[in-house]
Amino acid sequence: MIARRTLLAALAAPALLPALAQAQVPQGWPDRPVRLINPWPPGGPADLVARPLVQRLSETLGKPMVMENRPGANGTIATALAARAAPDGHTVLFSHAGPITISPVFQANVPFDPQKDLLPVTQLVSSPLAMVCRLGLPVHSVPELIAYAKAQRQPLSYGSVGPASTTHLAGEMLARMAGTPMLHVPYTGSSAPITDMLGERIDFGFFNMGAVMGHISANRLRPLAVSTLKRSVALPDLPSVHETYPGFEVNSWYGVMLPAGSPRWLVDRYHQEFRDAMHRPDITKLMNDNGLDVEATTPEQYAQKIADDLKRWRELQAATGIRVE
Repeated sequence: MIARRTLLAALAAPALLPALAQAQVPQGWPDRPVRLINPWPPGGPADLVARPLVQRLSETLGKPMVMENRPGANGTIATALAARAAPDGHTVLFSHAGPITISPVFQANVPFDPQKDLLPVTQLVSSPLAMVCRLGLPVHSVPELIAYAKAQRQPLSYGSVGPASTTHLAGEMLARMAGTPMLHVPYTGSSAPITDMLGERIDFGFFNMGAVMGHISANRLRPLAVSTLKRSVALPDLPSVHETYPGFEVNSWYGVMLPAGSPRWLVDRYHQEFRDAMHRPDITKLMNDNGLDVEATTPEQYAQKIADDLKRWRELQAATGIRVE
């Protein structure tokens, strides 16, 4: 009988966790609007993820959630602002792989420590990059591209949206794992390198799904792989680079973080709110339709993701010496 009661209690415990987290929330919280600090300008990919969540949490929190776009310095201005905010749950950071795991490694004098000054709540989505090439390149897979590259007298060229961007680091990581040089051609934004790929002036590149899906569908660019460990829901038949080079991962994820010092009940409450919102069918469909894979991880899983990314980028920085001002 005692064993049976213990088993029943254990089975019931997971169902009680949301209720326990809810019970710990002080009465009257939040007592004013909550601001979601977004490191990127309005109208971009970040807004596509953030805006439906702002609308949903405005309904479920009982107070408005207001998005505050603070672009600049590769997202580090907004991230530092959130890190300095009062840890009372009225300021939430819409976090991104760039300022959280890339800038602290490749950029000097970043004014925050992502692992000490901020608390992970959840990784909302994975954002794969699509590896695409010009149609005139006689390859149809990552192994074929590497074999072709090694057979050429000149290195293949790949475009990026700028130094130390995910689109640059993906090409650099591929070159190192494949053991063959690649020529990095940096641009400002994705339009110009994609145009040059369409014009057969550069060979390949890694780009945001939304930027290249139309060209893939119209057979103007050839997809070779995705950059995340898992295949993408948007292109399920396309392999990941990881399938050829185990451990290859470049994930331009989005998440949620709170200022360090925020109590655990706040972390748990926001995790519950954002997790439930991400699993709404309409929001999941919106993400998937735009090439994003819903994650809604636990705070502990998100913390591990950040630690793994920082380790990967530190190793690449040490090997390449890449540094941006």
